[in-house]
This record gives sequence, C-alpha cells and structure tokens, in this order.
Amino acid sequence: MKLDKTDRKILNILQQNARISNLELAEMVSLSPTPCARRVKRFEDEGLIKGTTTILDPEKLGLNLTAYVALNLEQHNQDQFEAFERQVIEFPEVVSCSVVTGRAEDYLLKVVVRDIKHYEEFLLSRLNKIEGISTCHSSFELRNITPARGLPI
Repeated sequence: MKLDKTDRKILNILQQNARISNLELAEMVSLSPTPCARRVKRFEDEGLIKGTTTILDPEKLGLNLTAYVALNLEQHNQDQFEAFERQVIEFPEVVSCSVVTGRAEDYLLKVVVRDIKHYEEFLLSRLNKIEGISTCHSSFELRNITPARGLPI
C-alpha cells in the first residue's frame, strides 16, 4: 500500500489514540471529516489497521514481573513447532511469542506475571509440561525504558 504524508500522519495519531473522534482526527491532519474517514476505512479494508487495543498498566493490575523466556525444541520439524505454538498461545501470561534467529534458541517469549511465585508456577506447572522443549532460559526485566508506542512509519 502506498502511503502519502497525510496517511502517515493519520496512522501515527491513531497509534497514539485509537479512540480519537474522526472530527478531531480530520482537524489534526487538515482534512474534512469525510475524506479522513474514507482513508481510515481504506486502511481497515486493506488490512493495514488490524484492530484497536487498550494498553493496560500491568503494575496497577498486580502484574509486577516480566520475564523473557528463550527456549529450544528437541526436534526442528513443522509438526513440533505447530504443536508448541498451539499450546503456548493458550497461556494468558504469554503476551508475545516469536520464532527467532541469530540466537541459540528457537523461541523468545515475553511473559507477564504477578511475582516470582506466579512465574515459578507458570514455568513448572504449565510451560515445562509442553512436550518437546529441550532447554529453557529465563531473564527478568528490571525496568522498561520505552513506553508503549506504535510502529515507526
């Protein structure tokens, strides 16, 4: 999809505040409301905008510990990868799961939990019960220095 300067401005604003009214958005990008709404609809129709989300404060929800879990699978075949992925996406604590390269591990998970006791329960009672995991290494986030932000466009 080819994007002009106004398209990029609209998308940047929506990434910061998806609840903005079309009228406010149109004013911010110097368009009248109808063409602005048409552009946003086009972004949605073409799949550029996949949905909207609300960013929650994990600490205010009692989720005070973030772990990054790097793990390997015993076998590197499509069936084992698919079986692992089907299971891991069911865990609400896993907020991100990526297949990675350039590391010794196959996957990198971002896990958000209440505390170390919750993490231990998650790791030992659920994650490590997935068949086919050969190694698992956890690192804990001390402090996040980047606020939630959108993609650089």
